[in-house]
Amino acid sequence: MTCAACASRIEKKLNKMPGASATVNYATERAVVLGLGAARADEAVAVVEKAGYGASPVREGAEPDGYSDRVKMLRNRLIVAALLTVPLGDVAIVLALAPQMRFPGWQWVLIACAIPVVFWCAWPFHRAAWRNLRHGSTSMDTLVSLGVLAAFAWSVVATAFEVDGGTGYWVGWGLAPRGADTLYLEVASAVTTFLLGGRYMEARSKRSARGVLEALGRLAPTTVRVIRDGREEVVPIGSLRVGERFLVRPGERIATDGHVVVGNSAIDTSAMTGEPVPAEVTVGDRVLGGTVNTTGALIVEADKVGAHTQIAQMAATAEQAQARKARVQTMVDQVVAVFVPAVLVIAGLTLVVWLVAGGGPRLAFNAALSVLIIACPCALGLATPTALMVGVGRGGQLGILIKGPDALEASGRIDTVVLDKTGTLTTGAMALERVRVLDGAGLPDAGVLAAIAGVERHSEHPIARAFVTGAAEAGVPEASVRDVTALPGEGASGEAFVADAWRHVLVGKAGLLRDRGIALPPEASAVAEEAANQGRTAVFAALDGVACATLVVSDTIKPSAADAVARLRAMGLRTVLLTGDRRQAADAVGTEVGVDEVIAEVLPTDKAATIEALQADGRRVAMVGDGINDAAALATANLGLAVVTGTDVAMKSADIILVRRSLDVVPDAIALARRTLRTIKGNLVWAFAYNVAAIPLAAAGLLNPLISGFAMSLSSVFVVSNSMRLRRFRRG
Repeated sequence: MTCAACASRIEKKLNKMPGASATVNYATERAVVLGLGAARADEAVAVVEKAGYGASPVREGAEPDGYSDRVKMLRNRLIVAALLTVPLGDVAIVLALAPQMRFPGWQWVLIACAIPVVFWCAWPFHRAAWRNLRHGSTSMDTLVSLGVLAAFAWSVVATAFEVDGGTGYWVGWGLAPRGADTLYLEVASAVTTFLLGGRYMEARSKRSARGVLEALGRLAPTTVRVIRDGREEVVPIGSLRVGERFLVRPGERIATDGHVVVGNSAIDTSAMTGEPVPAEVTVGDRVLGGTVNTTGALIVEADKVGAHTQIAQMAATAEQAQARKARVQTMVDQVVAVFVPAVLVIAGLTLVVWLVAGGGPRLAFNAALSVLIIACPCALGLATPTALMVGVGRGGQLGILIKGPDALEASGRIDTVVLDKTGTLTTGAMALERVRVLDGAGLPDAGVLAAIAGVERHSEHPIARAFVTGAAEAGVPEASVRDVTALPGEGASGEAFVADAWRHVLVGKAGLLRDRGIALPPEASAVAEEAANQGRTAVFAALDGVACATLVVSDTIKPSAADAVARLRAMGLRTVLLTGDRRQAADAVGTEVGVDEVIAEVLPTDKAATIEALQADGRRVAMVGDGINDAAALATANLGLAVVTGTDVAMKSADIILVRRSLDVVPDAIALARRTLRTIKGNLVWAFAYNVAAIPLAAAGLLNPLISGFAMSLSSVFVVSNSMRLRRFRRG
């Protein structure tokens, strides 16, 4: 498919099948056909092929079909066209305008050089034009194909039959020499090369549209350690059934949604829920497929498999959101839909009027061909890709990657920016915020922290790492320890050598200390309550059976967060914090960074629904996120921006990828996208107005096709020059 009109055409054909209801996604090149049994898949394929396109049923586990081959094909044609067009254009113009430099057979040499460009390199345009003709429609491909073939055909006819071109009008320099209006090969070659470049860029951008689906597929394990008849057996994930039990070792991903039947562990759910602290699970607790088991071995009973898992639901939501985006016609398609038929009618009328007026076949064809060439939408075709190329290049220098024109179109309309918390506004890493040593500890602050850091030294738990890092940053050396025991889901214990004696150390939740008969003084409870109200996490420590300290850890807010939110609000955008984290933690972060609204405790599968609710209220939403749990929301939003420190799934769901670590990149990205969009609109207005203004001159015979080619090129030069101004964009 070469444009959204192709997807619409295929969809109409499929929906004519008895009992079928079809949706065709141009971005992912997939058709979902409801109402047909699997046995009728071949019928649907036959309908698509009859419409002039290729298709094949999607098989589970099959490789993506032909994306790389298509991009490679366009790249090869572009390379050949560029290598031949540059010398062909220079030589053709020199020989056409300087008769003294011509040599015998010079026309045939140029024609031979143009043949590969006109027929092989431009074949995608010819094929699309023929398909459109079969269905009684037109597109930019129609005008490109007709103009290229007409320019080449007239050059061959003029050379073979030695047509005397006479003298045409040369605007600004008097009359052109004889023969200057009989060869238009450089026009055919240049149009082909310019538009192949645009098509190649479009193909590369579209190729990544379905990347979220593939990334989500890679997230879930392909095999599972299922327990059957009391034995562990590694089998493909597809053979796992609801109710079967499977083993998950430390460091492995959980194969599917289920509940724990044996074991205790900490599960890293940050990719699915946005919660930075691993969730402690024990027998009876629910776990999600795709999350990571960090500490202990677990036996899990499968509750959901296949398409019913949360990962599969996220993939389905993301694809549906992309399908809605793909239906939006680009500005170029809208202009060309009216422009192309009008130009074809004008060119036909020009030919007829000249013939009726007695101008002769040569003058009539010259005028008609001039109309086709001056109106050939080269500048229209360049308007988007050149501005996009420069905007993307400048964005890359500023840590902003714009993936396609959809992002630019959306950037001009958004009025609300939704920000994910964990990993976006915050670092996603736990940090030791403060240590409150209680009365009766019997040790100075440094001694208490040294003992705790020593006991937690070898733990991989994020909170334990926060203690060790905090001690190091405070310049406190870790105490020597012995008999250290990890208490999964609760904390750690051991003996530390501090103040010239071995002291028993216990670190963990309040429940752990109470279970060991250790009372927490009101002072410790007050600190814990205050921390909870601020969205922090409180951990307690005891020395020799006496509570000695309360340690507060938190997910660190990025230094640039508040300034970035302020800049977004200064741009007239409403800011919303959306997170799956606790209400207290979300409110604390929201207050600190200054957002307008906080939406907390949202499940991963409900994030996209929350975005849709905002859109239903009339909001045009940009979403900034980084986790797998943000993938569907990023795709659902009018504009998706993914932080590069996040997952592949999030980045492939987004329209814009943010590489720079500072959150100032968010307002910079929106400003650059809007500036690029304005440039594209300016290019389109100029290209359209320039060509339309020149059409009457060409129809009146005042411009021969060669001069029309120059005029068309000037229009393209302006478009490129205007796009180059984006290189001067500066970040705020």
